[in-house]
Amino acid sequence: MDPGKEKQESPSSLGEREKNGTEDGKREFPLGMLAHLEMLEFRAHREAVEQEEKERREEKSAFLNSKIRELRLQRDQLREKLELLEKALGKEGIPSDPALPDPREVLEWKIRNLRELLQVFQLTGVSGKLSKHGISFSFHTAFEGSFLDRFHLELLVRPESREFRIQRHSIPPFIPLEQLARKFLPSDLRGFLDVLFQHLNAFVGRRHQLEQFQEQFSEWIQGIPHRNSLCNLLSFQYGIPGKSGGASFRARLLYADPCRSLPSEVAVSGSAAAAASAHAELFRRRALPRAFRALGSADWSS
Repeated sequence: MDPGKEKQESPSSLGEREKNGTEDGKREFPLGMLAHLEMLEFRAHREAVEQEEKERREEKSAFLNSKIRELRLQRDQLREKLELLEKALGKEGIPSDPALPDPREVLEWKIRNLRELLQVFQLTGVSGKLSKHGISFSFHTAFEGSFLDRFHLELLVRPESREFRIQRHSIPPFIPLEQLARKFLPSDLRGFLDVLFQHLNAFVGRRHQLEQFQEQFSEWIQGIPHRNSLCNLLSFQYGIPGKSGGASFRARLLYADPCRSLPSEVAVSGSAAAAASAHAELFRRRALPRAFRALGSADWSS
């Protein structure tokens, strides 16, 4: 082609060529470009939603922690008042008078004492009411803001012996109720209720974690998770979609402390050794569903 002719090409013809070139470009890359933009838009929207949910959870957690501190302060104040009352009336709850007290007065004092005790435990998830022959307690368990099971316990009061005896209850058989009763009753009713509530709350917390894990991450689970009745030993096999190159992992969680809902010993094995070690550390620090949500949102590849 003659170079002179290229220089003489009119502006209109150049604009037409640029227009045609642009149209040709749109015809060549529309699907890839649009798909990429849609993917970026979807990712940005998802990250914004996750950030908003995270901020809401943090605000709720801060509020609940503040409320817990306030309630614990009130509980400690009531406990101090109760301890002062116990000291004033004697170690066994009977006035330090050499004369034999009237059994009716002893029973009335015990009723007043129990009412004070109920006020203390209402702040910690334990409520109760006096009955004709004793006292009935309800244990309201919860985990991370979710209210779970309620258990009941009725104690028989014996004024003549100053002892409490278990009358009836709905405590699961694998909770060491009789062992706790022998250790704390009749001398420390408050300690008995406190430790029993810790056992119950930790048990339902462990069970709730496993149920949520199976519901929310069923596609990740390989095979059937295994657990015992107390939910203090859990083993399962899993894989993380799109993470760790499709590697498979096997986890074993042991909850040695019956009063805690987080494991004391964690063993994770798999072909991706570095990822397995990181998974185990995460399982020690977070509840099971929260740990797997973190695994799905972060890069845990080996």
